[in-house]
Amino acid sequence: MTISEFAGHTAPPILVRDAQEADMAAIQAIYTHHVLYGLASFEETPPSVEEMLARRQAVLGLGLPYLAAEQGGRIVGYSYATSYRPRPAYRHTIEDSVYVADGFGGRGIGSALLGALIARCETGPWRQMLANVGDSANAGSIGLHRRFGFEPVGTLRSTGFKFGRWVDTVLMQRSLGPGDRTLPGGIA
Repeated sequence: MTISEFAGHTAPPILVRDAQEADMAAIQAIYTHHVLYGLASFEETPPSVEEMLARRQAVLGLGLPYLAAEQGGRIVGYSYATSYRPRPAYRHTIEDSVYVADGFGGRGIGSALLGALIARCETGPWRQMLANVGDSANAGSIGLHRRFGFEPVGTLRSTGFKFGRWVDTVLMQRSLGPGDRTLPGGIA
């Protein structure tokens, strides 16, 4: 394909949907790449497909979304939300995770996933969403979150040690729905 032919090429649409058990091998492969070669995850040993299935089930068990991005019949990314912390006072705060397949960055997949994740979470009781971005030099993830209204609230210096160096974590936050402008339902 020539450059001019490529310029006129239209990529297949990105379908964001609930991740299914059958998607988890592809999701595990995407995550494995990030664990082994990137700083978005501070894990150092890739979890098995069985472990990823258990993690997905834990997310779903909390009533939170676990989404997959499909393009041209292939899983090209995934996102999910988890509880921020286990103590009850944090029950209205969640944390997002977004991973895109190697070689598929810059194609709108992360935006499709994060946008869908936020929309789904805004239908629930949650009021704040946090992003813990591994590596303060991760301009792609920081930019993605900024585009969706996340604001940097701090940088935790040298919180991780991976690939022989200290790695920062950038903490970003956005409100969901009415955020803190109103009390949660059922509270007077």
